[in-house]
Amino acid sequence: MTKKLISIVFIFAASLMSAATVGETAPAFTLTDANGTTHSLSDFAGKTVVLEWFNPNCPFVVKFYDSSNMQKTQEKWTDKGVVWLAINSTNPDHRDFLTAEQHIAYAEEKETAATAFLLDKDGTVGQAYGARTTPHMFVISPEGTLVYNGAIDSIRSASAKDIAKAENFVNAALTSLMAGEEIAQATTRPYGCSVKY
Repeated sequence: MTKKLISIVFIFAASLMSAATVGETAPAFTLTDANGTTHSLSDFAGKTVVLEWFNPNCPFVVKFYDSSNMQKTQEKWTDKGVVWLAINSTNPDHRDFLTAEQHIAYAEEKETAATAFLLDKDGTVGQAYGARTTPHMFVISPEGTLVYNGAIDSIRSASAKDIAKAENFVNAALTSLMAGEEIAQATTRPYGCSVKY
C-alpha cells in the first residue's frame, strides 16, 4: 500500500471516529457565508439549527432544488424560527467548487430560504460532523445537542418523482423536536453524491 493511500485511509478513518454523534453536543464551528458574513454555531444558542450539506452540481441536490422541495422545506421551518445553514465543503481544486458570487447567484435563481450558505473550503466542519453526502442533514436542538443525523428522506433516488412518496426525515425530526417528543428515527443512512473534500 502506498504512503498516499495509507494517508487517505487514515484521514477517512479519523473522520469517521470524530464524526458528530446524536445525543451529544454538536461540534462548534465558525464559517463565512457567501456574503462575507461570519457565523458561529454559538450565535444561534437557544434556536433549532438545521445543517444541510450542499453541492448544486450533485444530481441528488438538483432533485430537491429543481422541484422546489428543499426551498419549501427551508421556508416551512425558517418561518417557525429554525436557523437553516447550507454548507458547501467542496475543495477549491474540484470542478464542482463554487465561488461566493456563484453561491449568491444560485440562491437568487432558486429562491432559496436558507438562512445562509456557508463556505467550508478546507472541509474542517464537514469532517467534524462526518458529512458524507450531498445532501447530508443534521438537526441541532436549542440546547446545542445533535438530535438528527442522516438522509433528508426515505427514498434513495435522484428522481424528483419519488419525493412525494418518501418520508421526509428532517420534517419528522423537527416536528417531534418542537413538540417535545422523542425523534423516532434520529439516525438514518445519508444518500447522495460524496462530499468533494
